[in-house]
Amino acid sequence: MKQLLFLTGALALVAVTAFKPLSPVPATTVPAGDTLLYPEETHFKNIQQLTFGGDNAEAYFSYDGKYLIFQRTSAKDGIPCDQMYVGKVPANGEKFEYKLVSTGKGRTTCGFFTKDGKHVIYASTHLGSADCPPVPDRSKYGNKYIWPLYSNFDIFMADLNGKIVKQLTKSNGYDAEATLSPDGTKMIYTSVKDGDIDLYIMDLKSGKEKRITNTLGYDGGAWFSPDGKKIIWRASRPKTEEAIKEYKDLLAENLVAPTSMEVWVANADGSNARQITSYGQANWAPAFMPDSKRIIFASNHEYKRGFPFNLYTINEDGSNLQKISRDKGFDAFPMFSPNGKKIVFCSNRNNGGTRDTNIFLADWAE
Repeated sequence: MKQLLFLTGALALVAVTAFKPLSPVPATTVPAGDTLLYPEETHFKNIQQLTFGGDNAEAYFSYDGKYLIFQRTSAKDGIPCDQMYVGKVPANGEKFEYKLVSTGKGRTTCGFFTKDGKHVIYASTHLGSADCPPVPDRSKYGNKYIWPLYSNFDIFMADLNGKIVKQLTKSNGYDAEATLSPDGTKMIYTSVKDGDIDLYIMDLKSGKEKRITNTLGYDGGAWFSPDGKKIIWRASRPKTEEAIKEYKDLLAENLVAPTSMEVWVANADGSNARQITSYGQANWAPAFMPDSKRIIFASNHEYKRGFPFNLYTINEDGSNLQKISRDKGFDAFPMFSPNGKKIVFCSNRNNGGTRDTNIFLADWAE
């Protein structure tokens, strides 16, 4: 799933109870080397840090580019596991203020605005339990990095006051990782409903849907291209008997080990699927750039230890790989504004030596 579990710190015991805007937390003392912008990051201009403290991830623009939706965990603020927030994109040095739009119960992930700008979709476990679902004990799996596929995750639509107006999925298993088409009529998401971790496209009006991936392995984190003609996602493709067995054994326990993923592209109906990257390790959080031809994604492929993650761009034919970001920890979840002039991403940079992950906004320079 797209959440940031490996960066989440200790969980608080206090649930979110208030629906109100939250003000930024002042930055802590910054150690030497902490920075908003590294010299090599020539594509980022006028960079701005929007959140200060906690784990803030998956910040995505509304269709008009005026708002962001994101997920947030912050033990000290009484947010024990990810909840969904919406805030107006600040201008002229304004503070970024945001409000809760999920229920404050369970765990949420993968928020996205609807075309009308009056609703959001997100996945949540709150129908299964008001408590945060348990984090897997990785010691049982050789301390490998493991993601839980919580069976209580379903996808909901809510208004901007947090009222759920529709439950979009109801399968007995993990449904999450949803985004919408440029015209706002279709939802692409990940589900285990047919026994594997696959992509589905649903017509929001009729509820009719189609499974569009059928190869063994994890398929998730999908997006439509800005022109609506293609989709892009991350996928694992276990090949050896050992890898296949491990994948199936974990899946039987509603788990996945997303340490080997590559970027894939297909036509919007799932046809002509093709692998774009072949770098090994984790190549993920891909999105098409504004021209619907080039791709931006996060990867740790340069580092055998699996860290840091940085942002890269690449042509759709797999050529012209360029490293875009330079943080020594984690840069991921890039999304361009609808007009292509701004980029939002999440990073460990400028966090005062903590494990905090924050949201950053910058003008994009070619």
